[in-house]
Amino acid sequence: MTQTPRRKRANGVESRQRILDAAVEIAGERGYDGTSIAAVSAKCGLPASSIYWHFKDKDDLIAAVIERSFETWLTAVELPGEDAGTPLERVTLMAANVAKSLVDAPDFLRLGLMLALERRPTEPRGRTVFLQVREVSRRRVAEMIQTLFPDLDDDAVHTLTTYAIAGADGLFIQHEVAGVDLVALFELHARLLYEAASTLSSAASPVRPSGG
Repeated sequence: MTQTPRRKRANGVESRQRILDAAVEIAGERGYDGTSIAAVSAKCGLPASSIYWHFKDKDDLIAAVIERSFETWLTAVELPGEDAGTPLERVTLMAANVAKSLVDAPDFLRLGLMLALERRPTEPRGRTVFLQVREVSRRRVAEMIQTLFPDLDDDAVHTLTTYAIAGADGLFIQHEVAGVDLVALFELHARLLYEAASTLSSAASPVRPSGG
């Protein structure tokens, strides 16, 4: 019986997810260089022709893995509303949500950091995509800092944003290496970031003369 267009689309989406899931496993075990279309084909049970129908080449596949994982993770990078508590409690909750999301969907950061640290004559598309989505993350963090500390100038926001992302990278690597409690460490990182921002904000705020 001939498949309906809707059924064909559903099969296509399912196949694409199977391919991406297999690529995640292979890349996690073997890294970028060790990942191949043949290995992904063997893992997902689909012929190489099916993989090439969805993705131009291995680099296109790895870039798609990073994008899919990033989209899942990005939903956690939102500052909770004021009903979630004090500003510090909101920042800490956001950090916990980010950490939980990294535990559940770590692929974009794991693969992205691998690619970001490499230098190749021709830059893989996966690395380009990672740097692009990383910039989205940076803007989200900067917006959060500006929302909570409007007195800070651009230089201070940039410094704090850089510190926040660099610290998160280090904590994620430590989690991958030693299996530490990522949520607890992200909460600590958030409190330290908030304390630093508060200190800089206090220094930036003009001193108002007392009434008399």
